[in-house]
Amino acid sequence: MKQDQDQERKTRNKWLALINIPFQMGIIIFAFAFLGNWLDEKYPNPNDLYVKILTLLGVFIALYNVIRQVNQLNK
Repeated sequence: MKQDQDQERKTRNKWLALINIPFQMGIIIFAFAFLGNWLDEKYPNPNDLYVKILTLLGVFIALYNVIRQVNQLNK
């Protein structure tokens, strides 16, 4: 009986971690895009390079975070 409850808790915890991943990705990408937009307004350039570079950096960091969390869940 106790073993079944422990297994159910572990499964629930894994689902909670997986549900939070899209929110974490969204926050990271939004923060980097917001920073890039702020830098483009403060230091104007013709191609809006700051927002493009920082948004891509945010995407890569978010993907790295997802891969790290999924690998940790599989252990």
